Amino acid sequence: MERKRRKTGGRRKGTPNKATREITELARQYVPAAIKELARLAKAAESEAARVSAIGMLLDRAYGKPSQAIQHSGSVGTYDLTKVSDDDLDRLEAILGPIALAGGNQG
Repeated sequence: MERKRRKTGGRRKGTPNKATREITELARQYVPAAIKELARLAKAAESEAARVSAIGMLLDRAYGKPSQAIQHSGSVGTYDLTKVSDDDLDRLEAILGPIALAGGNQG
């Protein structure tokens, strides 16, 4: 099995891009005014849809977006496990074995 070469150069993992950081800093200057505008729209927008949208945005920012349940409908794909090494199969078993023993409901 061929080993992956270690990546050289570039940013360390988790280090934000400089351009992204600068844009984020600029955008954050407008947050107080944007929140005030959302509050104004939530109270005074002529359209009910605009008011509901503004209220939802304010709630999302204040309390976070509600989590959404995701249901898995079954197999995502088929995999030829005859081409997987014994070491990789052992790792898969170590990861998936406890889930299978628990009946598949982890979390």
